[in-house]
Amino acid sequence: MRKIALLLAMLLIPCVSFAGLLSSNSSSTPVSKEFKQQLMGSPVYIQIFKEERTLDLYVKMGETYQLLDSYKICNYSGGLGPKQRQGDFKSPEGFYNVSRSQLKPDSRFYKAINIGFPNDYDRAHGYEGKYLMIHGACVSIGCYAMTDSGIDEIFQFVTGALVFGQSSVQVSIYPFRMTDANMQRHKFSYYKDFWAQLKPGYDYFEQTHKPPMVTVQSGRYVVSKPLSHEVRSQLASNYALPETK
Repeated sequence: MRKIALLLAMLLIPCVSFAGLLSSNSSSTPVSKEFKQQLMGSPVYIQIFKEERTLDLYVKMGETYQLLDSYKICNYSGGLGPKQRQGDFKSPEGFYNVSRSQLKPDSRFYKAINIGFPNDYDRAHGYEGKYLMIHGACVSIGCYAMTDSGIDEIFQFVTGALVFGQSSVQVSIYPFRMTDANMQRHKFSYYKDFWAQLKPGYDYFEQTHKPPMVTVQSGRYVVSKPLSHEVRSQLASNYALPETK
């Protein structure tokens, strides 16, 4: 009986540890260092905030995404607002997707992840540019430059997620954390209408802790909201989140 009890305890230890990990971390609290490697290969999601110079890397735990870690952005260029043309030196804003072919482990900027600019929205508006990356070396002309140690970990988790079956990694790039207060602070910006299209994606993740489903229709970002067993698309400008019960 003692041997059986010991065997059961050994089998249950990983389950208990993982359950504790799920219960002890909110979506905005980074995962403790000792648990990071256990999550390697899990699906991930990235949010970038220009004004705060922050890249947040989330990992799927259960049905929702929890913050793995936040990384300071060494450098980006061109200020707030979307990239529109080659040579404007601006770093992109919007919703992008990264597949395995977009990973550049041999980049001259140490390691790099091509975010996929221009996307469907960018092309619909005639925006041009290429080789827009998240990379190391801490220097940027239109890219998001990280420290080498930061891109090491980001690259490792993005690669692990794609190798273990995630079809693409979503990258949501915002000018700032799109709270109502920050939107009010920028209400006279030239980019106000564009940012209003991004805010529903930010709000959706804040409420559900799941990446938004985003498409482009008639040249505007569209966030899809699950209702019962169907998915209905709405223009981002008309998108309304249900009240939290």
